[in-house]
Amino acid sequence: MATLRGDERLPRYQRVADQLRQEIADGVRRPGDRMPSENLLADQYSLAPGTIRQAVTQLVSEGVLERFQGKGTFVRRPSFDQSLFRFFRFLGRPGERLVPEGRILGREVKPAPEHVSLRLELDQNAPAICLSRLRLLRKQPVLLEEIWLSKQDFMPILEIDEKKLGPLLYPIYDEHCGRTVASAEEELTVEAADRETVHTLQIAEGDPVIVIERLARGFDGAPLEWRRSVGRADQFRYQIEIR
Repeated sequence: MATLRGDERLPRYQRVADQLRQEIADGVRRPGDRMPSENLLADQYSLAPGTIRQAVTQLVSEGVLERFQGKGTFVRRPSFDQSLFRFFRFLGRPGERLVPEGRILGREVKPAPEHVSLRLELDQNAPAICLSRLRLLRKQPVLLEEIWLSKQDFMPILEIDEKKLGPLLYPIYDEHCGRTVASAEEELTVEAADRETVHTLQIAEGDPVIVIERLARGFDGAPLEWRRSVGRADQFRYQIEIR
């Protein structure tokens, strides 16, 4: 029997949705797990099936759960390549989708700068993990990344063999740290390359670069990762479908 928690002033379906969402964020229910049937959840919470259905429908609409006809409802398994590469595709042959390899330049723990601590909701000067990573395409540097993580939540990242830190970090967060990225917010600007970028990306000073700042969140909406990616403008193409 499950105990319904939360603010009693809220509708019961909302409290159920909040509780299930928190279980997913805490790793009690993992991406890909099949959810109990609505009737079983109704019995567990001693609520009407209609109330449970409202809660599940809300989580489906939020992208936390997904329904499959004839199979049931499952915790959504995030698509780890739908971030930078959803809208910015490195150029290749027509229809070819290229994912640059990743090379870690540095891993260290240091006080988070103010703008990072604000985004990650950390105490001022709290220790955080900073990753510096270079992305290469056919051995050509195309993207420089500065990635910040909470030290408390991501300590295993410091111990992982560098060779195992592949082009996509989100599966590693999930497997080794128990932290699943469920959504992300991105802000894009175009800037002129500074001295460090010129040296690393092997471009001329003042060349245009694409700057993408991304805040990744868990299923409960808590911030997990903040990163700043600087890429060569000549290697990117903006693509979006309008219906």
